[in-house]
Amino acid sequence: MSKRFLALIAVLVAGLVLAACGGGGASSAAFECTDEIGCVEVAAGAPIRIASALVISGPNADLGLDSQHGVEIAIEFKGDVLGHPVELQAEDDGCSAEGGQTAGQKIVSDPSIVAIIGTSCSGAGVPLAQIASDAGYAVVSPSNTAPSLTDPAQAWKPGYLRTAHNDKVQGAAMADFAYNTLGLTTAAAIHDGDPYTEGLANAFREAFEAEGGTVVAFTAVNVGDTDMRPVLTSIAASAGGAPEFLFFPVFTAECAHLATQSLEVAGLEDTVRGAADGCFSAAAAEAIGSASAGMYFSGPDLAFSGDTYTNFAAAYQSNFGSAPLSVFHAHAFDATNMVFACIEEVAKQSDGALLIGRQDLRDCLYATSGFAGITGSLTCNEYGDCADPKIAVYEIQSGDYVAIWP
Repeated sequence: MSKRFLALIAVLVAGLVLAACGGGGASSAAFECTDEIGCVEVAAGAPIRIASALVISGPNADLGLDSQHGVEIAIEFKGDVLGHPVELQAEDDGCSAEGGQTAGQKIVSDPSIVAIIGTSCSGAGVPLAQIASDAGYAVVSPSNTAPSLTDPAQAWKPGYLRTAHNDKVQGAAMADFAYNTLGLTTAAAIHDGDPYTEGLANAFREAFEAEGGTVVAFTAVNVGDTDMRPVLTSIAASAGGAPEFLFFPVFTAECAHLATQSLEVAGLEDTVRGAADGCFSAAAAEAIGSASAGMYFSGPDLAFSGDTYTNFAAAYQSNFGSAPLSVFHAHAFDATNMVFACIEEVAKQSDGALLIGRQDLRDCLYATSGFAGITGSLTCNEYGDCADPKIAVYEIQSGDYVAIWP
């Protein structure tokens, strides 16, 4: 009887313990992951981990480092998120499909990473968007501008968004400037096969023709080419005649070669030259040198204002010893803060720990509306175009890019 009595006591005690912990049991149940594509659990006191995938080496490093600095300042300004510090894992997208694939695979191999800020280059963005989407991650790019990346019939993948403009906007702006402001009616465009360069060149072509202009040549060079004269000579000999405007929205090295060598080709002496934000950095300005005279560059309108940007610019100078290196630093700052805002909205909390649903995070990002960023008021559509797009045209004056239009 005593053994039975003791057993009964043990059962009763166990029942009392379970009853006393009823609140904790319910809390644990509420803290279970019910997200359809999984969750990231952040232990009490542990950092929230995000990754960047930006071009931080090679000839286009200014483009990616500029954005990485924007991410780092966003982390600095934000401080803790829901009581947790933020930790950044920085990867290099190489400004190439291979680099984007390598960076993407490395990032998604770590289930503790909540979201990705990247890529710099659209060519890297295509494979990374696929890899991240398949793994359930959210990606917000500060500088991918290729129209294909937010086109569901082309390269868009669930979980991909961007704070950079869509190059349909930039192509139309450059066409407007060339046709209506400069009064030029014939043009040619050169790309290098990258989704960004080809997409922007094509957006310009379509918009220029819609304005009433004629595109006499649409052609390509290869990444790594140094002698652009054969392509330029063929453009000068186009059936429609040498173009009045030559638009080559390529990256730093190829841009500099085209800018300088086009001045040497017979028939192009009077042709006005134009490039875009892939050729917008101190390194590009130095490589082009005196050939920048009479040349125009399209890109985001950097006429930012307000206390946030004043503080941002001061932190950039203080932290990195220079003014911004390129054009997408503010877009990276905004992208990072969008991610922070959605983590705060969707994370479940229990005893200092967080549970962040991956689909919840995606849904929150796509639902972003009227988000007050440095770059404007950001509202995302269902395919991830979030920018408040404003395009300007610049000249290089004394080594600096100076906006002249609109």
